[in-house]
Amino acid sequence: MPKYPARTYENIDRDRSDYEYLRNKLKLKQLEEKDTFTKKYPHVVKFFKEKGVDFGKLREHSSKVLSAGALTGSLVLSLPTGVSKLPVVTEIIDKVKLVGGNLSVSSLQKLLLDSLSEVLPDKPRTLTVEEEKAVEQIFSQIVGVKAKANLGGEHLNTTYGYIGAEQHLRRYPGDTLANHGIGEVLDEGIAPGLGAWGYFASSQSLLSQNLVETEKWYAVVQTLYLPDWNARQPYLRDWYKYRKVLIVNTDNGNAVVAAIADSGPAAWTGKQFGGSPEVMDYLGGSRYKKGMVLVFFVDDSENKVPLGPVNYNKITLPENITLSS
Repeated sequence: MPKYPARTYENIDRDRSDYEYLRNKLKLKQLEEKDTFTKKYPHVVKFFKEKGVDFGKLREHSSKVLSAGALTGSLVLSLPTGVSKLPVVTEIIDKVKLVGGNLSVSSLQKLLLDSLSEVLPDKPRTLTVEEEKAVEQIFSQIVGVKAKANLGGEHLNTTYGYIGAEQHLRRYPGDTLANHGIGEVLDEGIAPGLGAWGYFASSQSLLSQNLVETEKWYAVVQTLYLPDWNARQPYLRDWYKYRKVLIVNTDNGNAVVAAIADSGPAAWTGKQFGGSPEVMDYLGGSRYKKGMVLVFFVDDSENKVPLGPVNYNKITLPENITLSS
């Protein structure tokens, strides 16, 4: 198989990520062909519209086809050793039922870590589609949050990497650090520049409580390194703005729902994600500056999942399992 030149913004093993590289190339090609088709055969697009078929949603269908192809490619080309049989979450839940179906909060957190340890490699790398699907099941049934690696055809360059501490962001013109709370969460300071989407509000009077929470629990992802970021603006810019993600510390099981509000970190830092002072404090404490995490999109079309810590004592557990203090 011919080797493709390594991308300068990633330190990756091409053999493990051929399927992801090809998926991105095919996605770009599909978008180019769709645009060409629309310009060349507008009457056909009109025909689809008259028949009640949303021509734009053909991309979603293509995404499913590409994902299936990516899965096949990953199994043939890049399936890591030791992942021939991933645990089924229902099997994990059955184990809990065998011991009485009663879990403490700490036991539930341990169940999460034990389950993830059966799926994840020791060090962050690009996960296979199979691994990501297993993680999605674990999040849904143990953490209680429906999260997806691929949402609406969009996928980060990696879902398993290192997160680093970020500063507070200016929410409106004239905002100062003193307005961002008290105590140790102020130690990181406030960024001299603005986030990727600018101010959260044009003035202090227009800063809603929802936007206050968005900045408080914000995440940073490397949108600037997405292979189709430049080609698909402004769609991707709007799609990623304040998009909810589930961030899980794979060392201790702490989980938080955050909103994407900035782009980064730079590739040379060795980190793939960033978190606000509040996010980092909840994930690992005031001294937590860098660590391994999973970052998946929250599937929340009805906007019912709140930002902030995921409390294990407030989730809905599978049938016949109770949670004790």
